[in-house]
Amino acid sequence: MITLDGSWGEGGGQIVRTALSLSVISGTPFRINNIRGGRSTPGLRAQHVTAIQAAADICRAQTEGVFVGSQAMTFTPGDTVQPGEYEWTVGTAGAATLVIQTVLLPLALADGESVIRVHGGTHVPNSPSGHYVRDVYAPMLLSAGIDVEVHMETYGWLAQGGGTMCVYVAGNAQPTGLNLSRRGRIERIYGTAVGCNLPSHIPQRMANRAANLLNITDAPLDIRPCRTRSISTGAGIFLTVEYTNGRGGFGVLGRKGMPSEEVAEEAVTALLVFHDSGAAVDRHLADQLVLPLVLAEGKSALTTPEITRHVRTNVQVIQAFVDRTIRVDETQGLITINNHS
Repeated sequence: MITLDGSWGEGGGQIVRTALSLSVISGTPFRINNIRGGRSTPGLRAQHVTAIQAAADICRAQTEGVFVGSQAMTFTPGDTVQPGEYEWTVGTAGAATLVIQTVLLPLALADGESVIRVHGGTHVPNSPSGHYVRDVYAPMLLSAGIDVEVHMETYGWLAQGGGTMCVYVAGNAQPTGLNLSRRGRIERIYGTAVGCNLPSHIPQRMANRAANLLNITDAPLDIRPCRTRSISTGAGIFLTVEYTNGRGGFGVLGRKGMPSEEVAEEAVTALLVFHDSGAAVDRHLADQLVLPLVLAEGKSALTTPEITRHVRTNVQVIQAFVDRTIRVDETQGLITINNHS
């Protein structure tokens, strides 16, 4: 059994999620102490409990210490991953996307197709949005030979949640490495400005402002306003920039009293800063791609504007489970992964 310290590095829930994915894939049990030891409110939150339950469901694992607030837990896989249809619910607005990312790779490697549906928050702070998982993460997985389709059925915002995401996983994936050291030319910028239970002028103003500011890139633009309804109310804009050999995603959630134009400006500014960096993937995508690329055949490389503490922590957890050489060059923003097999 592998023993992990949940206060490593950035000390957040990602340590739990990465350990779950690798434990399910490898069949290796683990124990984690000091869960979320780097957070002001340590211990498991609702989304972590759901992620653990989801990981246990797909491999019939035994667990101990799995409840909200728990600061220590064990996870013992019981079987190979079972493809199929699964459904999980996160309490209130806990991030559905993080539950999806926990089980997606194990199911992609399983011997058969799967459909997963997760209810909870789809667009909440400090988590990848549903748009990011669909438009940024999933296409990069496809480039690496991992076939998934992500659909947003309903939106879930703070604090009620109530969103639903559905993911189709082809299974039988044979991941291959990616060379994302140079991104190539810009292909397009696209995105959605969303207003949920709000007047139509709000998403329209966000979309218009973003399009006006992005005209300087000379890239094809497709930024669409979307007015929708759900049990929770919210707004935001979610942009993706696509290169020949790279991708980045930038989203900003609306806040009470914040004009629609400012929401758009914040997202566009982040996108343009990334574009000017010359890197192939944004800093969050770099973090999320390390795990699938560690599971891939061959060598991988990617450049990112910033080597975050999140990335370094993820590498530390991965290397507790998997014998791979992962090199992180802070000065060049370069991550390289060598598969020894």
